[in-house]
Amino acid sequence: MKRRIFAVLLAGVMAASMAACGSGDGSSDKSSASSGTEATGQESTGTEAAKEEETGDNQADASDMKIAMVTDSGDITDQSFNQTTYETCKKWAETNGASFKYYKPESDSDEARNACIDQAVAEGWNIIVLPGYMFAAAVVDQSEMYPDVKFVALDVSANDICEKGVGEGYTYNPDDYDVTEYYNTDNVYCCTYQEEISGYMAGYAAVRLGYKHLGFLGGMSVPAVNRFGYGYVQGIDAAAKELGVENDVEVEYVYGGQFYGDADITAYMDTWYGSKDVEIVFACGGGIYTSAAEAAAKAGGKIIGVDSDQAPVIDEYAENLTVTSAMKGLAATVNTVLNDIHAGNWSNYVGKIDNLGMVSENPEENYVQLPISSTQWADGFTEDDYRALVKALYAGEIKVSNDTSAMPETAVTVNNYGSIK
Repeated sequence: MKRRIFAVLLAGVMAASMAACGSGDGSSDKSSASSGTEATGQESTGTEAAKEEETGDNQADASDMKIAMVTDSGDITDQSFNQTTYETCKKWAETNGASFKYYKPESDSDEARNACIDQAVAEGWNIIVLPGYMFAAAVVDQSEMYPDVKFVALDVSANDICEKGVGEGYTYNPDDYDVTEYYNTDNVYCCTYQEEISGYMAGYAAVRLGYKHLGFLGGMSVPAVNRFGYGYVQGIDAAAKELGVENDVEVEYVYGGQFYGDADITAYMDTWYGSKDVEIVFACGGGIYTSAAEAAAKAGGKIIGVDSDQAPVIDEYAENLTVTSAMKGLAATVNTVLNDIHAGNWSNYVGKIDNLGMVSENPEENYVQLPISSTQWADGFTEDDYRALVKALYAGEIKVSNDTSAMPETAVTVNNYGSIK
């Protein structure tokens, strides 16, 4: 592979780079684990029965599974990728008698994330779970260096890998390249999610529930966020046409230019909820929901969450603020992959970049969905209506485009403002 020689050179500076991996709890020297990260020791996880369970010829003894997770630019309380991945890995380890530890980089950089992987490998962790597209550089740089480590990269696409692997001059069309030239396919599993489908469901539900002036606040204009947004617009359009209100429905659409809220973005949302009379905003992009939630709480507006069921955190701003959330099945992915590693089926995953979506007409079994327990169902859109929508999507009766080259053509009005920053 092209990166083999470079990987050997990187290994030479591994020890120095490990200084960039800091405390897993956001502070220094608070836990008993080395490097200040939180650890669940092998001695204290799971049950003795789980450890003594007989294994087949190819089955991995769970007590030999040392699972590490590295956070991206957030932490394990983000109510999104990091928290869901952390809680799922930790619970799986405790249930099955494996070890688990998480690492939090000291800065938001590829170098800091790579340093945490270096440290995890040096400390003996042999399964490393990486949540989010920001780990594309780690897949490129680290997988070749550590061929005996299993890397599970969630929401990392061929485009993400090629962008980091090719570097300057990349055409942003992964079909122009052989992605396998840029990482070690023998020890990496990557997956992405069909965000356009859960975005579609959220937009469809919102219009069916009576909202006619809707907004989309994305983080940055990256493929995953674009798919959420364009799916959302398609769902809005479909529901409006069904109800015959396409001339009455309007969508405001903007990217924040970052994955966190701040005073400038909150002021922008204040304008939407205030002078523009926007009723509901799909806040899509890490912590950027904070700005939308602050503005919505002041104006009596509503929010749609993203990635996980965000009602618990968004509703801290105001009661019943979250109408629904467009979710990805991160927990289902982690559990499925770890179960199969335990069963000796890692070979079913290595070298794949799966695009996960609808696998069942049962909503709870899919990798893209709305939360049944917290969605604010009403006569316009009931839980039964949602289940019927899922069946239609699964059967292929409803098609959702994943094309992000241009805003979808719609009968409803979409005002696209580009990016705030």
